[in-house]
Amino acid sequence: MKIAILILLVISSLGLIATVLLQSGRSAGLSGAISGAGESFFGKKKGMDELLAKFTAVLAGVFLLSSLGLAMLK
Repeated sequence: MKIAILILLVISSLGLIATVLLQSGRSAGLSGAISGAGESFFGKKKGMDELLAKFTAVLAGVFLLSSLGLAMLK
């Protein structure tokens, strides 16, 4: 059981890091580097930022619950 929760914790933490880095912030983050110059012609896509925000919230919840579950098992 501990191993399954630990694997879930590692996967959720890596996913959380990736989604936070992909979100555009004040300096456009890594998502500005990925989308490139297409934003200047077509405008900024808000759908991708909203989707990444939802993924971040879900992964943060999974990370929180798995870390609490792991702490309770020790």
